[in-house]
Amino acid sequence: MRRAAFVESAMLAAALLAATPALAEIRIIQSPGGQVGPFLELFERVRESGERVVIDGPCLSACTLVLSLVPGERICVTRRAVFGFHAARSVDRRGRFYAEPEASEAVLAAYPAPVRDWIRSRGGLSSRLLLLKGRELAAIYPRCS
Repeated sequence: MRRAAFVESAMLAAALLAATPALAEIRIIQSPGGQVGPFLELFERVRESGERVVIDGPCLSACTLVLSLVPGERICVTRRAVFGFHAARSVDRRGRFYAEPEASEAVLAAYPAPVRDWIRSRGGLSSRLLLLKGRELAAIYPRCS
């Protein structure tokens, strides 16, 4: 893992939490993802807080772990919401990406059944980014009111 990427992800996660300490909701406006660890910590804290999560823009890569950690009844989506899924991967010391098939299977298994089924119906997790949005997303998660 590259330290700079990990630190950047940790700072993003901390900023998201710090921005909404006393609010009844967390709003994700744009997240390109990043290292998994900080997102797991963030979404575990959100789950424990009882706050609702509003997806109001792109939630890509590690950001999609929100679907695994926060109860579905506390997640809603706006018309701008987009989830982007791909296979798990790591970076070696030379900066090259390599696949992590076991991690991909674990992540896929952790998603709620409708999301898992949607991903499988599109060929499963791979290096290609799968985008869940629009009507397909609204069929799985409610629109925010």
